[in-house]
Amino acid sequence: MIAHEPDGPAGQVGVRLAERGFDVTTHVVTTDYDQPNTSAPFPAFDDYDVIAIMGSIRSLTNKAEIDSWVHDELELIRSSHAAGQPVLGVCFGGQLIAEALGGAVEQSPTTEIGWHEIRPTEGKTNPIGPGPWMEWHHDRIIAPPEAEVLAENDTSVQLFTIGSMVGTQFHPEVDLKHISDWLETADDEYLATYGQDRHAILAEVAEHEARNTKQCHAFVDWFLESTGAV
Repeated sequence: MIAHEPDGPAGQVGVRLAERGFDVTTHVVTTDYDQPNTSAPFPAFDDYDVIAIMGSIRSLTNKAEIDSWVHDELELIRSSHAAGQPVLGVCFGGQLIAEALGGAVEQSPTTEIGWHEIRPTEGKTNPIGPGPWMEWHHDRIIAPPEAEVLAENDTSVQLFTIGSMVGTQFHPEVDLKHISDWLETADDEYLATYGQDRHAILAEVAEHEARNTKQCHAFVDWFLESTGAV
């Protein structure tokens, strides 16, 4: 697992991978929120059967604050793609896959925070269901030309595949502890800017947690089977 900050682990994605027999380890890229360019060197991706690249508070539209590590991560993704290694990218992780393989990331016209349904892209089948899935993003994915976009909403590409890689814009991994940890680093002014309240966010997570855990585990199963990881 690649976690870009301490509060960004794999959550229920990691739980399900462990249940499926994988030995889950986590590499934390940065540990000081005030020093985003101070990072730990990445492990060699080819040492792992599956890679999950999780979200981040950082943005690929501002590479200057993360240029000590982001270009290395993009190159690792390209190497994994060439090798046919199964990789799951969640939110920022999905954006990294898109940018590494010929797509792009841009600021989204709409910030999404909360639970939103996704729909199949025209002519495609959404293999993981409409959700609702948890969204928390300010940027959005422009899929690589060779990618197959499977699901979207009015704001963004939400699910795409390219080779043995899967990218999402939503967060399948969340549970109550996960969101509680995120909120520790989100001040009330930031939340109010986007019409959010921490107590309401936590109440919604509690409402969705059991259902989301089931759909996350089903999503991980689909990822493993569709990429040939199992």
